Amino acid sequence: MSSVPSPKGRPRDPRSREAIVSAAIELLIEVGYAATSIGAVAARAGVGKDTVYRRWRGKPELVFEAVFTTTDQAPIPDTGTLAEDLTALLQGLVDEFHAPAAAAALPGLLADFTADPVLKSRIRSDFLAPSKERLLVVFERAVARGEIAADTPFDLVLDTLAGAVFFHIGLVGQDPDRELAGRLAAVIAKGIEIR
Repeated sequence: MSSVPSPKGRPRDPRSREAIVSAAIELLIEVGYAATSIGAVAARAGVGKDTVYRRWRGKPELVFEAVFTTTDQAPIPDTGTLAEDLTALLQGLVDEFHAPAAAAALPGLLADFTADPVLKSRIRSDFLAPSKERLLVVFERAVARGEIAADTPFDLVLDTLAGAVFFHIGLVGQDPDRELAGRLAAVIAKGIEIR
């Protein structure tokens, strides 16, 4: 009979996480990325800085998770077609990148990622890789329906989807219309469909 050791210390309170994430988003919108600090987030959330640091290594990880992982909690679309599944995924990304907190966070996060290769690697492994892994089911379904080939480079397709949204909204700064997600999805789906 084996036993699993119990975690040390008090269990994490999910309400603390929610308060911290909400505080980070509010501060980003109010004062911007540069002026948002772990101390300010902790004070606004009503927790100690140690509580924040137990969950996140620093401001970039906290901000990235608070702002750019909202689509990770959304149900994986299953509309019956690849184009419609991609439209749903892209609409989530459009909404995420177009949110006021994202606009406030993006320039500072990009600067931090560029300056710190370790941080960039952590974001890739801790956030982006699991998110991509979760979305592979969309492509597996499309393969099963005969819409795309099994050897389609799914990682590259996901990068293309996110990159198009990032470029259009984050870099160029264009306000997305309600058709953007559908148009991007149609282009991608057409490009990888079996001919």
